[in-house]
Amino acid sequence: MRFMKTIIAVGFALAVAVPAGSQEKQDPQKTVVVGAQAPEFKIKASDGKDLSLTELTAKGPVLVRLTCGCSGCDKELAYFQAINAAYKGKGLTTLAVFKEPQEKISEYAKQRNIEMVYAVDPKGESWKVFQTKAMPTNVLIEKGGRIASIAEGCDPSGILANMVSEKAAALLKTESVDVKQKAPEKKPQPKE
Repeated sequence: MRFMKTIIAVGFALAVAVPAGSQEKQDPQKTVVVGAQAPEFKIKASDGKDLSLTELTAKGPVLVRLTCGCSGCDKELAYFQAINAAYKGKGLTTLAVFKEPQEKISEYAKQRNIEMVYAVDPKGESWKVFQTKAMPTNVLIEKGGRIASIAEGCDPSGILANMVSEKAAALLKTESVDVKQKAPEKKPQPKE
């Protein structure tokens, strides 16, 4: 059994595998950990389609991003859109789950030109399924459903997103993309 250790740096936390037998203790109730099978998870996407994590991971790796529209998550959005653009054609499915009302996210998605698959979960049930309270939380799941990495916390600098990008590239056996360089500069929104 592997234990998890949380590393905190630059305002975010990244869960990494620590060899069995270490002094770190893991919550025995927590089953959503690196190396474990991803939980059963179903949600309705913004286009009305029912999504099943089991069905998605049967096709290839999946990045589940539990997020919101706050200023920190908004600053990170460009990096995760760059991950989606870089690896979608190579088999990665990126699913953003927003803890906001549908009306707010529909407008937000239009303004930000969100191209990844997304859903809304205003009650936060997805956070319970993935056993986290952190906002955002990024769970990278291998084809077949094993959890490859969990990255928690907000990092507007892009360092965390680059770590996720490197792990996704490794799963896809392709060259890693520096999402900090690929992310478009955020253009100021016109004031109304």
